[in-house]
Amino acid sequence: MIQVENNDGEELKFFCLGGGNEVGRSCHIIEYKGKTIMLDAGVHPAYSGLESLPFYDEYDLSRVDILLISHFHLDHAASLPYVMQHTTFKGRVFMTYPTKAIYKWLLNDFVRVTTISDDNDSSNQTASSLYTDADLNESLDRIETIDYHSTIEVDGIRFTAYHAGHVLGAAMFFIEIGGIKVLFTGDYSREEDRHLSAAELPPSRPDLLITESTFGTATHIPRLERETKLTRLIHGTLAQGGRCLLPVFALGRAQEILLILDEYWQENPDLENVPIYYASDLAKKCIAVYQRYVNMMNDSIRKKFTETNHNPFHFKYIKNITSMERLDDLNPCVILASPGMLQNGISRRVLEKWAPDPRNTVLMTGYSIEGTMAKILLTEPTEIPSMVNPDIMVPRRINIDEISFAAHVDYEQNSKFIELVNPKTIILVHGESNPMGRLKSALLSKYQKLRNTDNEVKVYNPKNGSVLSLTFKGIKIAKVMGSLAIELPSDKQILNGVLVQKNFDLNLLKIDDLREFSNLTSTVLRERQSVRCYATNGLIHWSLSQMFGYVKIITDEPDEYVLEVMDSITITMGGGNYIVTVEWISGLVNDTIADSVIAIILSVDSSPASVKLSSKSCSHDHSNSGENSSSTATTATPDITQIKSLPVPKEIGNGKDNFTAGSQNGNELGQVSRKQLYAHADYSKETRLNRIKKLLKTQFGKSFEDHFDESYALIKIGKHEAKIDYDLQFKVTCASGALRGRIENVLSIAVDLVSPLALE
Repeated sequence: MIQVENNDGEELKFFCLGGGNEVGRSCHIIEYKGKTIMLDAGVHPAYSGLESLPFYDEYDLSRVDILLISHFHLDHAASLPYVMQHTTFKGRVFMTYPTKAIYKWLLNDFVRVTTISDDNDSSNQTASSLYTDADLNESLDRIETIDYHSTIEVDGIRFTAYHAGHVLGAAMFFIEIGGIKVLFTGDYSREEDRHLSAAELPPSRPDLLITESTFGTATHIPRLERETKLTRLIHGTLAQGGRCLLPVFALGRAQEILLILDEYWQENPDLENVPIYYASDLAKKCIAVYQRYVNMMNDSIRKKFTETNHNPFHFKYIKNITSMERLDDLNPCVILASPGMLQNGISRRVLEKWAPDPRNTVLMTGYSIEGTMAKILLTEPTEIPSMVNPDIMVPRRINIDEISFAAHVDYEQNSKFIELVNPKTIILVHGESNPMGRLKSALLSKYQKLRNTDNEVKVYNPKNGSVLSLTFKGIKIAKVMGSLAIELPSDKQILNGVLVQKNFDLNLLKIDDLREFSNLTSTVLRERQSVRCYATNGLIHWSLSQMFGYVKIITDEPDEYVLEVMDSITITMGGGNYIVTVEWISGLVNDTIADSVIAIILSVDSSPASVKLSSKSCSHDHSNSGENSSSTATTATPDITQIKSLPVPKEIGNGKDNFTAGSQNGNELGQVSRKQLYAHADYSKETRLNRIKKLLKTQFGKSFEDHFDESYALIKIGKHEAKIDYDLQFKVTCASGALRGRIENVLSIAVDLVSPLALE
């Protein structure tokens, strides 16, 4: 692999559409290098209808490439059918197999009511419908599943699912996009319980960690202590003739508590006649899903299932009921009823029925969200409003206790996980404002010593509707593949190949390996251009050498003369037809070199050193040169047709009266007198001066004023004026050094252009 430092500093944008300084309607969007990822699509438990949705109207969902659902809880997944069927969303949706299986049943009872509930009472029609059964079924067909530890790539976005604990099927997603690594935890737990493993650590360090902050800086009671307290409270209530209500979500923590109670009942024969009810419209279906996915649970569950061939979720003491009519609560009993927030459904109806009796107990086992009846009940009000008619108040004498079995990390677990993951930037989501603020302060204090260093850890807690712009710098890695990878290069060896980028992956290949490793094909375009040139082979070689420094002679034969320029351009001469052929493989650099070669060949043909061979004698008069320069010959006679300011062979300027114009195949073309050479050239002082003035006029336009009678010229630009003295070898006088320098440079070029190539 080859590492290339990536200092482009392109911004990553984080949009918080829900779950910002609140618990509920989790939804976050990441934008980076033209790719867009959406994380979760939940509803808020304290609101209903459209008010419960994330702030979808603040973002164009048609830009989303993929949507990742962390788990099936309604505050993370319940608005997914709405997104897929009633917005401009066109992306792909991914979740784990258990999440999809449970999501199907969970949302069947959430079709017409959008208040917080895992399985709402179908009689409750207080909220407007967000989507229909048809919407839900169509959304299911478009949802794709992903296995843990498997990596999927979609248009350059690579993501991997890891165990998150929390509930069955919950996943944290490790996302790689354009060299940036992002870890989204969703809701996660770092404590192994009776059926789920603890959240995993990803193998790579993320640049950005998006983590929950549900409990802020609070600390959980140890698991065994929680279980002991739970069973003791329940046993005590039953012993005094009371009944116990445990409001739970239909799926998730309910199954953990059922495992605890089923085992406790088995260990306490005096409780065998006391019924435990699991009251949910989805009860039977929920248990069936857990029975099916035992292989995705922790080692303890899998081992018990293997050794005993007994599924732990085939409960002995648990009775599933789907309505109040089947509930026998005249005698002591325990009921786990949904929904967990007590907003409606069976749990709310049982609460109102049992609330006036002080022998009864309600145990809050999950996280209670602001604005819900579960949160209100923890304040121990003396009365509660009726679900059917809020104007009717129900006296509350039932005992209230709280034992949190919510599978969220506490401060110690969250802080330790962050330390192990070691991210560069942290974004806190899914937490009420005060707990989240305390967690942010605690983390900033923990990493205080790293402030203003390259290892500084930045912590953000954005509110809903806010946008974070984050800049990351990293290393781009290019894989060396194909024949280039056969031998490892040394530190000083230069690798030559083609850098192929597919989405955000870089591969270095030889051209010959393109088809095999990248499904690309290469086309070699060979260019050829032929020009007529009467100059000799030697003169062409010499002229090219003046430009390129070194010209390689490939072939030097009487009938073929081949040169190579810069290992890329081939020049072929010979054959007696005065045709020069230039060949090269087309490319940006080669095309430029070839253009220069052709320009030089065309110029050589008209230079003073190149003499054309005419088949007729020269019969016109050269008297204008001041001497009798006419010449007649029965064979070849040199014919000077044009003179240009190109480099000239030494013979022209060495004072000789004659020089050899050139040779072809070893035969001299003839001797040329210096006076003949310039017979057609007018290099008088007046002519040269006029040409220089034309060049100055072209360069400076109206700013140039010619005062020929007084032997000077003026150039006026702005407040500056420059004087050019013709009699003093074009001396420039000007107060502005910049203007004087520019004029002197132009004059230097002009004088060179109009000067003769050799002195007479």
